[in-house]
Amino acid sequence: MNHSLRVSCSRQNLKVVRDFVGEFLAEYGLSAILQNQIILAVDEIVANLIIHSNHEDESKFLDIRLAVENNEFRFEAEDGGASFSPSGYQDPDMEEHIRQAKKGGVGIALVNRIMDHVEYSSVGTRNFCRLTKRLG
Repeated sequence: MNHSLRVSCSRQNLKVVRDFVGEFLAEYGLSAILQNQIILAVDEIVANLIIHSNHEDESKFLDIRLAVENNEFRFEAEDGGASFSPSGYQDPDMEEHIRQAKKGGVGIALVNRIMDHVEYSSVGTRNFCRLTKRLG
């Protein structure tokens, strides 16, 4: 992939990642809405990897790669934390979630709605999350 970044698994690095993605996307003349949606989706995935997969262990790292090919934004995050299985995931009942005034728990559903394709895989001890979004 064209651009890459390595960050430790600290919440403080979420801004670093958002800025990295924003600067990368700025080159493509996207609408502010589309650019912010992509940044939000990436932020949610990276936050989940830092907090849930790697338990904010700053000795662990995420490798992030970005590219635009064939008018499609591609994001990939690689880590060595606990893997995520989408087969065990079910979108929350949003009406019930709102009724109970729950905080959190809707990030993956949001990512699934924003992005065109979301993929999780593991090879050995390495986990990969790939997001794609058509730009045109």
